[in-house]
Amino acid sequence: MWSIGIYTGDSPYRLKPATHNPVLTRADVTDRSATFVADPFMIRHKNLWFMFFEVMTNTDRGEIAFATSENGFDWTYQQIILSEPFHLSYPYVFEWQGAHYMIPEALGSEAACLYKADDFPLRWSLEARLIEGPCADPSIFRFDDVWWMFVCSTPYQHDTLRLYFADRLTGPWREHPNSPVVKADKCRARPAGRVLTLNNKVIRFAQDCVPQYGTRVRAMNVLELNRRDYVELEHRDGPILEPRGNGWNARGMHHVDAHQQPDGKWLACVDGFCG
Repeated sequence: MWSIGIYTGDSPYRLKPATHNPVLTRADVTDRSATFVADPFMIRHKNLWFMFFEVMTNTDRGEIAFATSENGFDWTYQQIILSEPFHLSYPYVFEWQGAHYMIPEALGSEAACLYKADDFPLRWSLEARLIEGPCADPSIFRFDDVWWMFVCSTPYQHDTLRLYFADRLTGPWREHPNSPVVKADKCRARPAGRVLTLNNKVIRFAQDCVPQYGTRVRAMNVLELNRRDYVELEHRDGPILEPRGNGWNARGMHHVDAHQQPDGKWLACVDGFCG
C-alpha cells in the first residue's frame, strides 16, 4: 500500500528520486505485523539521521516507529517507540531549546498533542494538549518569534485548513482571525509534511485529495503571515510530487519532509501509494 522513499534536488520545489526506492516498506517492520508505512519525518542528531513514521498494524491502528541512517539514503528499521489506545500517524518531530518534541496526528484524542522525548529516540511522554478538537496532520513551525500550527479540521473530507498561533510552545494557542485559511478545497487544504521557513519565507505543503485521498503534493508560498493577516499562493510549477503510474508510488504521493544540506542541496523523505 504505502511505503517510504528518498528524493533529492536543488530546491524543495524540484525533487526527484535519489536512490532505489522504496527505502522502507512494511516488510522492514520486525516488531509488528504491518500493513504499510507512511508519513515520514526526519531529524539529524549526533551525526545520524533518525526517521519517524507511521506503522499501520494489522489491528488497523497506527503506531510510531523509527529508522536510522548514516547517509540519508540507506535506512535500518529499529522499533516502535510510541503507541496509544487510539490511532497515531504523521509524527512531526522537531527540536527546541535542546529537547526533542513530536506532534503526531492523534484523532482519537480529539486534540493536537505535544509529546516530549524523555530519552531520545526511545521514550516519549505526553507534555500538553495544545489545541482541542479534530486536528488532522498538525504541522507546527516557528516564524517571526511566534509558534504557528496548521491543522485540517475535516479529517474525512480533507477540505478545511485552520491556523493557530502561540507565544509559547505549550500555549495558550489561539485561532487566527482569518481561520479557516482554506475552505471547501480538497486540492489544497490538508497538510502534507514539514512547513519550511527559508530566507524569511514560509512554504506550506498540501495534499491534493482529488480524485482520491493522497493523490499528489502541492507547494503553497505564504506571502503574508502575522497575527492579523494570512495570504498564500500556490507555487507556479504546480504539484511538486505526483504518482508515477507504476511501481511503489503508482497511484499516489501525499507527504514530504525536505531538509537543506550543507552543500545547498535538498534531501527529502516522501511516501508513495501503489494501490
